[in-house]
Amino acid sequence: MDFTPTDDRRMLADTADRFLRDRYDHETRMKIAGSDEGWSRELWSEMAELGLIGALFTEEDGGFAGHGHDIALIFERLGQALVVEPFHGALAGRALPAEQREEVIAGTLIPALAHSEAAAPFAVDRMRSRVEDGKLTGRKVAVPLAEAADIFVVSAQGPDGPGLFAVEASDAEVTGYPLMDGGRGGDVTFDGAPATALDTSLDTVLDTCLLALSAEALGQMERCKDATVDYLKTRKQFGVPLSKFQALQHRVVDMVTEIEQTRSSVINAGQHLGGDRASRYAAAAKFTASETGRKIAEETIQLHGGIAMTWEYDLAHVAKRLVMIAQIMGDEDEHLTRFARLT
Repeated sequence: MDFTPTDDRRMLADTADRFLRDRYDHETRMKIAGSDEGWSRELWSEMAELGLIGALFTEEDGGFAGHGHDIALIFERLGQALVVEPFHGALAGRALPAEQREEVIAGTLIPALAHSEAAAPFAVDRMRSRVEDGKLTGRKVAVPLAEAADIFVVSAQGPDGPGLFAVEASDAEVTGYPLMDGGRGGDVTFDGAPATALDTSLDTVLDTCLLALSAEALGQMERCKDATVDYLKTRKQFGVPLSKFQALQHRVVDMVTEIEQTRSSVINAGQHLGGDRASRYAAAAKFTASETGRKIAEETIQLHGGIAMTWEYDLAHVAKRLVMIAQIMGDEDEHLTRFARLT
């Protein structure tokens, strides 16, 4: 397998990096994440104009990229910047009809994926949400930016088994709340809401979302590693930079090794997205990203000492997000079990 990115992907990465560096620094992110809305419509529109949303869609779907490696590339950059805008919802918008996909790419229609339930964070066979006679009944929890959604892409048991359904936000009841890692989420209740069946496979959407979460975590791990190395080079003890202590060098090397294992799993999942073994490799990526993310968050905080726990320091919020990603749409145990079963 050739891991060298294409020229188009390098240009996309450079564009995303430049925009996020100039327009999405830590102070801006904290202001947005702590706002009543939990995201910025202004920046969302700028990101749409820049093509960051369109990069999540294939040419057939109205975008210009949209393959596994493209999705991983975008979400790795979003993870590094701790972006709270509704990119995960936009990714679920790939399941919507063509005319609505165009609105999603333009940034004018905000979808949200409603999948997790209190008793079933990921497992499809334990979902209680059901569609009967075109009406959806059920309750979804921890839906990112649920209050901002114009339309929900909902997983539910349908007449022909588990599937995806589109429900207008006006037909649902949303209870919003702030999230530990910034931004807002919500629980969504559907009580006989009109639901339209979608043609896209539920497994395809879930595999894509797991890839995106894993790539996002990878970007945050890279941010932790880079900041930790810089800190150890500048912080001194007994007149010597901490980076000179061999025990700390070994811990950083362990961090790098774990991160590279996660990178390999994300590349593998991106390569196989849409194929016969996509679910297997998506589960492997989510397991690896969840387990490694916790380790990197812990090591980052320990190697920084007390400063890493302060609200003002950016890595405290990166660590929170890594811990949250480990829980979103199933934890390590869930996806390790899935990987074994699919193998």
